[in-house]
Amino acid sequence: MLAFALLAFPVGLDVKLLSLYRAPSNGTRMSLQMISVERPDRWDHPLDPGISDQTLDWLSVQHPFARMDADRFARTAPLRDVLKNDCRLLEFEKGDIVFREGQYGGSAYLVLEGEVRIFLSSLVFPEAKRNGTPTSNWLSLLSSRLFKSKSESELGVPAPSKLPHSEDRRGSRRNIATRRRRQSAPIRTGQRGHGTNTRIFLQDIPGVLGAHETSSIGCGELFGELAAVTRSPRDFTAMSATRAKVLEIRWQGLKLLKQDPAFRELLDERYRSEVLRNHLRETALFRFVPDEHIDQIVANARLEAFGTLEWYADFRKSSGKTPAERIDKEPLVAEEGHYATGLWIIRGGFARLSRRQGAGHRTLAYLGKGQMFGLRELVHNFRLQEHDAPLPFQESLRAIGYVDALCIPKQTLFAHVLPFVRKVDLPKPISEARYRFGQPLMDAPLHARKHSVDTGLLEFLVDQRLINGKQTMVIDTNRCTRCDDCVRACAATHGGTPVFERTGPQYGPWMFAHACMHCEDPVCMIGCPTGAIHRASESGLVSISGESCIGCKSCAESCPYGNIRMVKALDQQGRVKVAEATGEPILRASKCDLCADVSGRPSCQTACPHAALQRVNLSQVQQVKMLTHRI
Repeated sequence: MLAFALLAFPVGLDVKLLSLYRAPSNGTRMSLQMISVERPDRWDHPLDPGISDQTLDWLSVQHPFARMDADRFARTAPLRDVLKNDCRLLEFEKGDIVFREGQYGGSAYLVLEGEVRIFLSSLVFPEAKRNGTPTSNWLSLLSSRLFKSKSESELGVPAPSKLPHSEDRRGSRRNIATRRRRQSAPIRTGQRGHGTNTRIFLQDIPGVLGAHETSSIGCGELFGELAAVTRSPRDFTAMSATRAKVLEIRWQGLKLLKQDPAFRELLDERYRSEVLRNHLRETALFRFVPDEHIDQIVANARLEAFGTLEWYADFRKSSGKTPAERIDKEPLVAEEGHYATGLWIIRGGFARLSRRQGAGHRTLAYLGKGQMFGLRELVHNFRLQEHDAPLPFQESLRAIGYVDALCIPKQTLFAHVLPFVRKVDLPKPISEARYRFGQPLMDAPLHARKHSVDTGLLEFLVDQRLINGKQTMVIDTNRCTRCDDCVRACAATHGGTPVFERTGPQYGPWMFAHACMHCEDPVCMIGCPTGAIHRASESGLVSISGESCIGCKSCAESCPYGNIRMVKALDQQGRVKVAEATGEPILRASKCDLCADVSGRPSCQTACPHAALQRVNLSQVQQVKMLTHRI
């Protein structure tokens, strides 16, 4: 039986303290205190709590806000409220760094006064020397190391390679991709300001600008929006070239601003004219293509999306289906046996590369950002004589949940790309085609490759979408004794409540536990209205801010793996927060934070006495191989 008692509380506070009495079975009485508060709201924690009405008035007459139709915005989120809560006005001195390449961030930036330069080649900051060499990524090496056939590119998925230095370029053609990888000495930086106004600045601005190619961003121009929307790291460093005023817009506000058609068209046009151009320049295949031909590629390329960003709902529905049924339901990007009409480049999400085998399909690889499909067939057809019949696609490509892709039509590829690519960089001719027009299917067996990852494990990781995990908790059930030391250590680190469950899908001896995987594409962030769930700017870990979480359950319902739980929110004294209007407990999102506040490895991993628990980046080849070789 429960009873509530209202206790006295100091005058002036808008909270009420209550006690929850529970009568245990032994007849004694114990008390659990609760605190009555107002239910948190979407804009309780604005990006800039100190923004003034004067600043808002000034912003309202700046481009592009002055031209926006305020009537197009919802009454619950008018334009002025978006500016007030989702924006922050920043002031920079000449040389100040706005953000660095490789950092994560959930904001776009709009230049209102002054000029910002973005570096098209990588700056080497002093601390970068400690980071070492980047590790191999499964998405970029899978085809060349795990499923390599007679040539590096036989699957039509060329692995990204080291690009030549500037002296290898032909003539005077601009080559941003080459310059990005050119080695340079660490730059000298300084620091000014304090607290939230701390700024890192370049000490030798003329010298740095002279050694690196840059692009200018002027008044009214937006930058950094692609990384904010796609939840990916920044792919360039931005620096204030003059004293400047820059408006930071977190991505939730950017989404609301897109209700204005002109602003939405501005973003789309900016992607096609600038971001797409740079994206092509950073792709090895296009490194020798002249500027005038890049213009034609940009004009003719098609941007297409397959599946839905909210793919987690369909994923949950398909959990009871067989692998063959799940593959059949995946949106088809390109189908084997069909005419090769264009080159596909993955811009975001994951895609399954498969071949029809018998009555089903066999997964060959999964493709991620920057990888290509169809190059092998198109290059083969490009070399054909006039009387020879072209080859169709030899494999199929399907969207795993959601894929954002770029298609370059065959005619554009033949006229503006392949003539400028060195023969050594192209895949070899297809000698044994499975499909030829007018001929029956050749169902040749696929031979297992030495040191490759088991095909069954690969299909399991794809079907379970575990390929998304960068810090996946994997438990070796042959070593685990179910002692629960890991659970107790987790609870001790997180205020008495563990933030993971020692259960999950299993393949062989490996259990993939229900713990936040800090995903490559954290779809849990998509629907968060406040930005409470976000990526840490330096580490990229997915974190939750308890202060700005309003308990809407969006992240928990969006997580495809069930790794986020809603728990009762507590105040600093351990009292349960309840809504003043209804008396119901206020919830907050809870998940594994990888013990970010604890030095060393996560507590669960440290506590395991049998080394049965590991954190594995399932997108890295070597980590998966090391995992399987422990059996």
